[in-house]
Amino acid sequence: MTRADADTDAGSAPAGADPVEAAIEAFQAGEPVLVHDAADREGETDLVYPAAAVDPAAVARMRNDAGGLVCTAVSHDVAERLDLPFLQESIDHPLAADHELAYDERSSFSLTVNHRETFTGITDEDRALTIRELGRHATDPDPEAFAESFRAPGHVHLLRAAPDLLADREGHTELGIALADAAGTEPAVVVCEMLDDETGGARSPVDARRYADRHDLVYVEGADLLAALR
Repeated sequence: MTRADADTDAGSAPAGADPVEAAIEAFQAGEPVLVHDAADREGETDLVYPAAAVDPAAVARMRNDAGGLVCTAVSHDVAERLDLPFLQESIDHPLAADHELAYDERSSFSLTVNHRETFTGITDEDRALTIRELGRHATDPDPEAFAESFRAPGHVHLLRAAPDLLADREGHTELGIALADAAGTEPAVVVCEMLDDETGGARSPVDARRYADRHDLVYVEGADLLAALR
């Protein structure tokens, strides 16, 4: 049984609504959106939140209902102003020398961080605080204030979006930041892959849609976001 099969029915998104417009409205309201990238890319559906809207309940949902890695993506401009490196370029180890990916040209991973007011950094409360504060700092990036507020390594993975977003790359990092841009929210989003309990692989788009319907959330295909936002 997958997580979706075990969920209690909680309604469904409005029938006939434009999924991109619905996703934008959800983001503006601080609600999560399910985004499937493409069958010929990662083939994964991510649960995507505006970073500033993440609370401990949202982190718990990502842990329990999604199950993937909880990451915070920021725009290229924010990453540049905060001097966030690509992790691969910062690792002086043979493992970083050959980094070929089956689904893309490069990884978006940057540093891992904890907010300095957290304890271990891994609890729902700690990660929610770190993520919300990342969203706040993304609205007015200041490298000195950032260094005073966060420490590395930590328990929240940072991702850097490509400079021209969807024109450069079509990953969940860029899809999420493009959605935030269209919604007028902070240029920082949380992404977490949705996994299947039985197979251990990515939750299928059909299963992800069912989850969205059960919880009255918006599901949108990456192709629709690309057509509307690129």
